[in-house]
Amino acid sequence: MSKDKNPLLDPTRRSAATQMVHGGGKRSPFNETSEALFLNSGYSYPSSQHAEDLFLNKISGHNYSRFANPTVDMFQERMALIEGAEAARGFASGMAAVTNAVMSQVRAGDHIVAAQALFGGCRYVVEDYAPRFGVESTLVDGRDPENFARAMRPNTKVVFIETPTNPTLELVDIKAVAEIAHAHGAKLIVDNVFSTALYQKPLELGADLVTYSATKHIDGQGRVLGGIVLGSKAIIEADVHTFLRQTGATLSAFNAWVLLKGLETYALRIRQMTDSAEKIAEALASHPKVNRVIYPHHKSHPQYDLAKRQMSRGSTLLALDLKGGQEAAFTLSDSLAVVLISNNLGDAKSLITHPRTTTHARLTEEVRLETGVTPGLLRLSVGLEDADDLIADLMYALDQV
Repeated sequence: MSKDKNPLLDPTRRSAATQMVHGGGKRSPFNETSEALFLNSGYSYPSSQHAEDLFLNKISGHNYSRFANPTVDMFQERMALIEGAEAARGFASGMAAVTNAVMSQVRAGDHIVAAQALFGGCRYVVEDYAPRFGVESTLVDGRDPENFARAMRPNTKVVFIETPTNPTLELVDIKAVAEIAHAHGAKLIVDNVFSTALYQKPLELGADLVTYSATKHIDGQGRVLGGIVLGSKAIIEADVHTFLRQTGATLSAFNAWVLLKGLETYALRIRQMTDSAEKIAEALASHPKVNRVIYPHHKSHPQYDLAKRQMSRGSTLLALDLKGGQEAAFTLSDSLAVVLISNNLGDAKSLITHPRTTTHARLTEEVRLETGVTPGLLRLSVGLEDADDLIADLMYALDQV
C-alpha cells in the first residue's frame, strides 16, 4: 500500500465541482458538516498584547466583522479556489463589488476606459460617479479591441468590461483587451456574471480583477444579496481590502452562509439552465415574430467564433428582439404563465425583463439604441423548469403578439 499522502488533501488539486462543495471549509471543535454561521460583530482577545499585534497585522486573526468574519472567509476562499484567484473579498451586493473594484484602483486625475455596453448601474459608476472625484472616463464600442487602444491615455489606470454584456450579450475579447490595458500600465476589470465562473476564466485570459453579483447564479434562488471581487493577493489585500474596510460595504455572515450553500448546487443548476437556454435559443431562432435571438453559442451570433474560443458554453441567458417593438414585448411578457417578469437573473425560476423600461430606463434613448437596447428587446434568464414547458410558454406568448 502506498504511504504517499492523498493528493486530494491539497485543495488546489480538486476539480471545480468538488471545490463548490468543500472549498474553503473550516470546522469548529464541534466538527460540523455544514459550514458554521458566525453571527458576531466583534471578537475578544486573550491579552492586550494580542490585540495590539492583531491590529498591527503582526499576527493573523479577526478583530471586527466589518473587516473579516470566519463565515465570510469561507465563502471568499471557496470562490477563489473556483475562480483560480489568489484572494477575494465579499461585498454586500454586486454593485458594491463593482464600485469597489473600479474606485479602489483610481485617484483624482486618473482615467477609465470602459465598454459602452454595460449594465445601467455599472455604467453609472464609470460615467457619473467616478467623474465626481476627478476621474475621467471614456466609453467605447467594446466589440472591437482597437477601440480600447485608441481611447487609452497616459493617465488611464482602469479598463472595465462586461462580457457577455447585459442585456444584449455582446462579447469583448478579454485576452486582446488585457494586452492593450497592460501595455499602457492599466488594470483590466471584468464583470463575469453572465458567463459564470464555470464557463469563462478572465484571470487566465489576462484580467487583473473579476467581479460577480453573487445574488445571481451563486445564490441563484432569490434569497440574498452579495458580491465578490477576486484577483491577486497584491491587489485584493491592499487596495480592495482597504477600500472595503473604510467604506463598509461588508458582506453579512448570514448572506455568506447562504451563498456557501448555493455554491454546493452551483454547477448542477447552471448546467441544467444552460442546457435549457440552448434549446430555447434554437427553438425561437427562426420564429417569424422574432427579429433575432441573441445567444453566444448560437451560430447566428455575430461573435460566435469569439464565444467558442473564450467561453466553454453559452450562458444561462439569452435575448429576444421582437418585431413590433415595446408593445409586442409587453404583450409577450404579460402572456407568460411559467416565466416571471422580474429584473433579476441567474435564478432557479425563469425570469424575463424589458431592459428599456427597467434596468436601462435611466439611460437616454440614444444611448439605449447605441448599445442595442431596442424597444422590442427582452432579456430571458432561464431557470430550472422543464425546457419543454418553457418553450411551450414562450410559443404561446408569441402567438398572442
